Amino acid sequence: MENNSLMGAISLFIGVAILLSISLTILGNNTNDCTNISDYDATATVQTGWSGSCEASNSQTQSAFALVTIVLIVISAVVVLAVVKML
Repeated sequence: MENNSLMGAISLFIGVAILLSISLTILGNNTNDCTNISDYDATATVQTGWSGSCEASNSQTQSAFALVTIVLIVISAVVVLAVVKML
């Protein structure tokens, strides 16, 4: 019975890792080049208008990358704890 649970946990981890890698690929292609926007000012430290919105969107994408990494670490810790409990 423990062997089936172990295989289920490993399969779940592999499935989640595949889904997260696909989502990382999608997020990686989601960033924008804000320098092409008409109100972009290279000398300004804080962008406003459409270029500010573009910069905020890129910042949110970077935060999503960090969150996905944390989720993968937590899931792997749960799988390791489940395997140790079965031993």
